[in-house]
Amino acid sequence: MEIQDFEGLRALLDSAFPKVCASCGYVYISAEQFFIETQDMPRGRSSLRSAIEDDGLILVEVFRNCRCGSTLMDEFGCRRDQSAAGLKRRLAFDNMLRTLEARNIATDAARTEILKLLQGQPNSLVTLLNIELS
Repeated sequence: MEIQDFEGLRALLDSAFPKVCASCGYVYISAEQFFIETQDMPRGRSSLRSAIEDDGLILVEVFRNCRCGSTLMDEFGCRRDQSAAGLKRRLAFDNMLRTLEARNIATDAARTEILKLLQGQPNSLVTLLNIELS
């Protein structure tokens, strides 16, 4: 399993790191270090197990072996907001992206400018859409 396999996941609790192995005391400062410096489960056993919280949040439990051989576990969840409001925001984002693409604006550039707008950063959307603000 490669660290890329975990893209799109984030630590549910910021306090999960640093993580200390209870067996040997080795400290993993970050999730990235945790994935790089630990090993998959032996004998082909899956390092991942899904779980659903009471509030519907889907978790992925990640099992990795420390360098001492002890099994460590951490929980990660989907970064996407699966609520009705989150779905509505993604639909609006997709609609805006399609509008920009229809105006022959490269998808990567359009996506970047929409994200800047959403994050309150200076962006070129008004110029790209050729909109006059009153």
